[in-house]
Amino acid sequence: MKIAKTRMLAFAAATALFSIGHAALADELSIMASGGAWQDAQRKAWFEPFSKETGAKILEQEYLGDLGKVKAMVDTGNVPIDLVTVETATVLQGCDAGILERLDYSKIGPRDKFIEGSALDCGVGLDAYGDILAYDPTVLKEAPTSVLDLFDTEKFPGKRAMRKFPAQNLEWALMADGVAPADVYKVLATPEGVDRAFKKLDTIKNDIVWWDAGAQPAQLLASKEVVMTTAWNGRIQNAIDTDKKPFKIVWNNQILEYDMIAIPKGAKNPELAYKYLAYISKPDNNAKLASYITYGPVRTDAASFVAADALPKLPNAPDHLAGAYLVADTEFWGDYGEDLVKRFNAWLAQ
Repeated sequence: MKIAKTRMLAFAAATALFSIGHAALADELSIMASGGAWQDAQRKAWFEPFSKETGAKILEQEYLGDLGKVKAMVDTGNVPIDLVTVETATVLQGCDAGILERLDYSKIGPRDKFIEGSALDCGVGLDAYGDILAYDPTVLKEAPTSVLDLFDTEKFPGKRAMRKFPAQNLEWALMADGVAPADVYKVLATPEGVDRAFKKLDTIKNDIVWWDAGAQPAQLLASKEVVMTTAWNGRIQNAIDTDKKPFKIVWNNQILEYDMIAIPKGAKNPELAYKYLAYISKPDNNAKLASYITYGPVRTDAASFVAADALPKLPNAPDHLAGAYLVADTEFWGDYGEDLVKRFNAWLAQ
């Protein structure tokens, strides 16, 4: 009888320990993002308020946006993250490859309340950002007027920095070669168009400094290693507002994109992940990020919640869409991205 009672107590204790461990696991949400000022902004706008409201602990990780890292987790069946931020160019690839879960929007919010192209099957939009040109007016006495001035080394001599990735660079190369924004993806979908884009990049290849991480463009400008650089608008605006750098942003011919967030296949805490997605997708919450970094909301009904001093700095502010611009085509990069990355890497090695 005493033995049976001891066993019952041991079983109860083990059950309690299991329950505590399970509860702890259920109350932890692991999010992997690309660091820097952007992740700091997410922390202030979303991570900390969500944690305060729900009691869930946010575990942060950083990476450089390489979906291969997520694929390795999924392939081994060991997925320690619940959410991962991804670029629009990789969402469709990750979806087709079975790396990312297909989202149930009934748990997130009305899909038709998102800007077109920002609510995909395997990724939901976080914000709208611009791929822009930045420069230091204390270095460049004549101001560039378009991102396409990257290709004018005669008027703007010196090193220029570009992201070490084909997306955006190929589109800008074609526009600089005379292709209208409306025709860029049609031309780039042909072998001749790809050749044309790389031929244009050849004209400045020896003048390019390549960057990988979002913090690098501002650092390259500050150190005067380059006279101009492509960048994500929020990183440069943060350097202007927070670090008091004299940088200027050129919006003409910007490429408008969306940051996305996704649930990796096999994530251990999908229900809490959905709660987080629903939280940040509410229009008032979606607008909060703009107070910490100048990326625009993706909810169509969120603009009225954006702080008045932040609105003029957003890439999708009316003034910044008045000139020439291009909306990144996620389906194009989903279909052609893998081949173009291989071609780009081979071109770099030449």
